Amino acid sequence: MKTSFLKLTVLLLVIQLTAFGQDKILQAGTVAASGFSAERLGRIDQTLKQYLDSGWIVGAVGFISRDGKIIYNKAFGKDDVRNNTALKTDAIFRIASQTKAITSVAVMILFEEGKFLLDDPISKYIPSFAKPKVLDKFNEKDSSYTTVPAKREVTIRDLLTHTSGIDYAQIGSPQMKAIYAKAGIEAGFVTKKQVLADAINKLGALPLVHHPGEKFTYSLSIDVLGRLVEIASAMSLDEFFHQRIFTPLGMNDTYFDLPANKQNRLVKVYTENKETHKIEPWASDTFPGTTIDYPINHNGYFAGGAALVSTIQDYAVFLQMLINMGIYNGHRILSRHTVEIMTKNQIGELSLGDDKFGLGFSITTNKGNAKLGQSEGSIAWGGFFGTIYWADPKEKIVALLFMQQFPFSHNELADKFRVLVYQALE
Repeated sequence: MKTSFLKLTVLLLVIQLTAFGQDKILQAGTVAASGFSAERLGRIDQTLKQYLDSGWIVGAVGFISRDGKIIYNKAFGKDDVRNNTALKTDAIFRIASQTKAITSVAVMILFEEGKFLLDDPISKYIPSFAKPKVLDKFNEKDSSYTTVPAKREVTIRDLLTHTSGIDYAQIGSPQMKAIYAKAGIEAGFVTKKQVLADAINKLGALPLVHHPGEKFTYSLSIDVLGRLVEIASAMSLDEFFHQRIFTPLGMNDTYFDLPANKQNRLVKVYTENKETHKIEPWASDTFPGTTIDYPINHNGYFAGGAALVSTIQDYAVFLQMLINMGIYNGHRILSRHTVEIMTKNQIGELSLGDDKFGLGFSITTNKGNAKLGQSEGSIAWGGFFGTIYWADPKEKIVALLFMQQFPFSHNELADKFRVLVYQALE
């Protein structure tokens, strides 16, 4: 009887660990034990070397882990072509829009603490967003415009899902780019000292490009949420990230403002010549109105949608925390239920190609799975300078490919990398 009871207790414990998410810590593993083929993983090396030899990329770092075991962590090519410096796996990259997932997690930490509800209007916390208006007519000659009242207020959930009607400065629609430029709103790669509170207060008074909830429009919404985190926590976004996310997770190389003693690890940025398509170092006029020096120019602007730098392994730890259902190395960042909310389709029937969007990242659908093999329910996104990631909760895979290049006419490499990871599974 005692033996049967003990067996039942052990079985229930196993079921609980499986359901609740195990606290897997990233550590070195063996390829075979993790269910991969070493021979087939070699195809990743071959492909990246082909892109290097073809002159299409300068360098790249690839990372794969499964069930917490790191089975691929390799750097290829150069960091600095002028000085012939090799790229290393601990290089620090501008992760740009990969900042958004971290800000979204920060929002959900405060949601768990009862600071707000997701369907609260953002104007409850940032008054300049009260009584929003939607762009009606736009005059290209002088950027003047007329508006109509929005059908409803913008909610925190709208912001998390990019359905708020806010657009993107410098990369959005022509009309809203002009309106934002006239108001001094920038996308996060800022050249001079700014304060997030000032920029977001100005943004709140500007028109929306469509009524809240009607479309998915990639936007400055997450920058707004960065300001919400500051208001709800009474901390700067930088402080909140370090105290509540980076320090507990051991993400020791992730920053808005990169310390001087780590700046030698910040990867050089490259671009393509528009006429020859040859890769060359980023120049000051490559993308007017922005700077690649934002991590080291002490601008004080904590753009929740764009401004972090990180290493590939730091970001892998962040993703492993989500695969673990909110816990890592004994530190509970989010509850299991909150991670479940974040990784569900939150945009209903709105279009995002073959996939959907949760709270902070895209969600692979059954149709998306049929395209490249990423498991249904995988979360993913990327960054402006050529960084991508996904986390597959079914296969327990965390995978990332980091580069520092814009534009990138051979961006099919991101999809090839996805295929190459899954074809190597036994």
